[in-house]
Amino acid sequence: MIQRIQSFWLVLAACCMALCFLVPTAEYHATVEQTGQTVEASLNLVAKDAPEMMNQMITGAPVIEYSQKVSGFKTWPLTVLAVVVAVIAIASIFLYKNRVRQMRVVAVAFLLDVVYVFLLFFWAVDAYSKTIAQTMATADMGITWHAGAYAPIVAIVFFLLAHRSIKKDEMKVRAADRLR
Repeated sequence: MIQRIQSFWLVLAACCMALCFLVPTAEYHATVEQTGQTVEASLNLVAKDAPEMMNQMITGAPVIEYSQKVSGFKTWPLTVLAVVVAVIAIASIFLYKNRVRQMRVVAVAFLLDVVYVFLLFFWAVDAYSKTIAQTMATADMGITWHAGAYAPIVAIVFFLLAHRSIKKDEMKVRAADRLR
């Protein structure tokens, strides 16, 4: 039966992973030492366009918008991993006839989501801030976290809740089989 609570948790986990594509993960704020201009950049799973950085520096704009397309910073490992986790979450909903397999698939999605969070915080956010600092010769870099950073963590919680619900269903079925 597909109308179970774990289906709801798995849909919410997939929605959290889809949210990572819609909102930025982090925003960076820094000041260029030579000119005193403010640099603003955001880290997204899919690179967004921003005005040309050098044209902004020449015209003396007070705020320089820096983008992933300008820096050449690639987030494709995170993008692929987010898509895989979301697809596994949706696909595991339809494995309701085999609860043991469904638990294993949800556990794999959970582990891939943990890897995603690890790569996000320990690779992407740090590497992109170093790229900005080297390119713009900035000293102090401030980071503001957005929903794209918190959504995969919430998805981890939803995977745990789904796994727990599937396990409860399996225990009920086994208890009913023992009574027969």
